[in-house]
Amino acid sequence: MMLARGPSSGVWKKATEAAQASIRREQRQNRPPTSTATPHRRCLSSENGARTPKTNGAAIRSSTSAETKQKRELDRAFLISVLESSPTRRDAKAYLQTYGGSSKQPSVKPEGIIAVSDSPRFVQGPEKQIVENASEAPHVALVTLRDPQSWGDDLVDGVAKTLSQLRDLGLLSVITLDCGSASKEVVAQQTDRVIQAAGRHGSPGAQFVDSGIRIPEGASRSVSSVTPSYVQVGFEEALTAPLRNGYLVVVSSRAFSDETLKSTPVDAEEVILALAKFFSGLQFDHRPAMDEVSGKASKGTLRRALVDRIIVIDPNGGIPSTSQGDGARVFVNLEEEFARLQDGLNADALSDSTSHSKNLPLVRSALAILPSTASAVITSPTEAANLRPQRDSDVASRGGLVAGQVGTRRWQNPLIHNLLTDRPIYSSSLPIGRIKSAAHRAEPTNSRMPTTTLAKKGLPVTIFPDPRAAPWSPPKPGGPRLRLTDTCIDLPRLVHLINDSFSRKLDVEHYLHRVEDSLAGIIIAGEYEGGAILTWERPFGLPEEEAYNQGRLIPYLDKFAVLKKSQGAGGVADIVFNAMVRDCFPGGVCWRSRRNNPVNKWYFERSAGAWKLPESSWAMFWTDPDALRNDRLMRDYEDVCRNVVPSWADGKQAD
Repeated sequence: MMLARGPSSGVWKKATEAAQASIRREQRQNRPPTSTATPHRRCLSSENGARTPKTNGAAIRSSTSAETKQKRELDRAFLISVLESSPTRRDAKAYLQTYGGSSKQPSVKPEGIIAVSDSPRFVQGPEKQIVENASEAPHVALVTLRDPQSWGDDLVDGVAKTLSQLRDLGLLSVITLDCGSASKEVVAQQTDRVIQAAGRHGSPGAQFVDSGIRIPEGASRSVSSVTPSYVQVGFEEALTAPLRNGYLVVVSSRAFSDETLKSTPVDAEEVILALAKFFSGLQFDHRPAMDEVSGKASKGTLRRALVDRIIVIDPNGGIPSTSQGDGARVFVNLEEEFARLQDGLNADALSDSTSHSKNLPLVRSALAILPSTASAVITSPTEAANLRPQRDSDVASRGGLVAGQVGTRRWQNPLIHNLLTDRPIYSSSLPIGRIKSAAHRAEPTNSRMPTTTLAKKGLPVTIFPDPRAAPWSPPKPGGPRLRLTDTCIDLPRLVHLINDSFSRKLDVEHYLHRVEDSLAGIIIAGEYEGGAILTWERPFGLPEEEAYNQGRLIPYLDKFAVLKKSQGAGGVADIVFNAMVRDCFPGGVCWRSRRNNPVNKWYFERSAGAWKLPESSWAMFWTDPDALRNDRLMRDYEDVCRNVVPSWADGKQAD
């Protein structure tokens, strides 16, 4: 089973064409003028009308040269970060399919559009197809900046730089500021800071839209239990025109009331949900909508933009994780985890939890409007700006925590990395020690955990038997147990999953007979997009009853499978693996894999240990961190991994 493929520098050369073109364009715009007259005219003194000495012209040229050199270095660092963010051919292909369209051929027939949903990512159920003109439907991120008045200038500038870089990579940002209960003057001041910062990082910069949001007459906050926004986009052209021209758009968090004819503040969450509906073609009004420019009736189901990301930049960072120390949850499968996480946040007495308890429902409601390929990123200003303070005092002053590093991986911007890969920087199934211990080794003074959370609609996870009802334990010999032929399991789909994942045909009859008396349980992700079959194995030659009485029935991962279309970027493998080690076998599980299996690196990162079995083609893995201290347990692990009989129709050994 292949979960990832090797690097492809040729593909990534294509992936950076958009960024390189933007850099060349900026260099042309910033090239010093050839005429010497212009600089002298710009240097006239406003005090006495005297002409500036000629030496100032040299100073200006020197300053321009320094600025050009600095920009060239920043551009180089940006391109390096792009190239380093994704090492796989699959990531490059998915990015190119989504954002790599040629600017020379803007007109594409609707039936020829290659959508994000065609790449191997989270695919859940049928998607409603909305026809749009690709040349008029930009890719957009809806961005919320929480409490920007508490950010330092370096954070505002760094975040604006990152959003400008996302634009260079094909993703335009529509930004809403959440200044809490701050005055109108404070909100205006923070809006100006963001717009000015964006203007320093490429042209065009950012444009403020103050008249785009309205509150319809008779609107109520209880319009929908799923997407409860009661505001709407009122002036379409004010939003779409700047996007067509490549601007970042800053939308006011105020709305014009049709009933009172006054402007009133609204929650940033309401604005984000209204924008998501509008851009997706799902905003409907009781009044006939008219196109502001042409005067023609507009089509209510026309998609104005492709909303690929919801981004929340909050000083408190991502959703906190109790299992990851001072860090955030790396990934949230909303379908499976929302209710439990929200209950925990609501019960938390810490002040930070108020912010978190707003962010999680926001991304869930927004993603409910968008296609299943959309995702949400919740991060801190420090990480979004790609700044790395060296002391805890710096962390506090910059409004956020800082990520640790795994092994020798370079520091990466989580927003750029996610755009290119649709994944978090760290896999959600990595053990905590793989992240934090590496951070201590790499930077002893800077070992805090990541504060970025990636959230997706995700997939439901079904586990038989349900560990929430009772923890898994070895059944008594001769007692009732789960069978793969039970009606709760769709055996044909399970067999198809295994055959597709391994690219081999399972000998179904032989396999059913082999696991008939040893099946521990089964994990199913989504509609059989991924899964795991787990068994209780006993050392070779040891009778079942004796193994049960001695506590020597070994938790064993017999099959781990992910459909090829869901391998890699979708996170299905992480979801299944997490369910296995956290819900089913928290005390430890072992498995085997051929020594030359490309997925072994993935296994190794998630295991507590690995061993290449002597005089064998197998590598053995286990998750119990204390296994090496138990000689008998290690011998039993080895015995099981050597003697499990494969069940393939071709008669060859299993992968």
